[in-house]
Amino acid sequence: MLPVCDIFINFAGLNLKPVVVARKLRQQREKNDIIIMRLNDITRRLTPATLWLLVANVVMFVATILLKQLGVIDLRWTLGAHYWGSEAFGVYQLLTSMFLHADLMHLFFNMFALFTFGPWVERAFGTKRFLVFYFVCGLGAGLVQELVWQFTWQSMSVPIEVTEGGATRVVDMAVTQVLAEHPDWLNGILNSLCAIGASGAMFGVMLAFAVCFPNVPLYLFFIPVPIKAKWAVLGYGALELVFGVSGTFSGVAHFAHLGGLLFGGLLIIIWLKTGTLKRNPYYGNT
Repeated sequence: MLPVCDIFINFAGLNLKPVVVARKLRQQREKNDIIIMRLNDITRRLTPATLWLLVANVVMFVATILLKQLGVIDLRWTLGAHYWGSEAFGVYQLLTSMFLHADLMHLFFNMFALFTFGPWVERAFGTKRFLVFYFVCGLGAGLVQELVWQFTWQSMSVPIEVTEGGATRVVDMAVTQVLAEHPDWLNGILNSLCAIGASGAMFGVMLAFAVCFPNVPLYLFFIPVPIKAKWAVLGYGALELVFGVSGTFSGVAHFAHLGGLLFGGLLIIIWLKTGTLKRNPYYGNT
């Protein structure tokens, strides 16, 4: 370590007094210490399964972008969960689709939820049981979405390019109308039904957090007051139901989110009744 006088000489061109230089160095060391402490806190905070899931989702997102730009493969099309009545469907897609995301914001919000709630639920459930719970919620979300498509695809609308007066525009047309004019488009329409994302699993994890820590206050986006976890998850689920039934934000798989809540709730009930998941100090004490 250089003495203060040597530091002053080295920085003489900046007209800094020794005490100022020493203070700045001390402040920088304090900032570095804070950064290290925060990184260590994050490392301690992240449990094994949560960390693995975070890394896997980020790696898959980067790989999806790179492979598509290189013209190798479109992972969203190959591994996304297609409608089970389409030619593009594969059973494995119900699992692989959980690691794919449409864009950076989609990835961020899901991973933020996993980072926030995952470690607490994993500590309460245990790593193995947490992983089982996570994948059951994700697979359940996919199954619910498949059922919704089964009963609603004929009443859906699809974007179609229409040329009028030399100008081309995109309009939404009912599937029945499109197929009446172009019956050979059936496979293309069915193949276009595809869902990706870990949102269904995330809703299950949020439900588990609300069960384990029902009274923990949560600060939600755009809401200035804290809301207890149990009411926040209940409210979020109610909104998803309203959005799904009304068709609001039609590009979002609302019923898949509800599927994650449904399968997560059923699994928790089964585990509690069979004694697989026993009530422990985590439950109801916060």
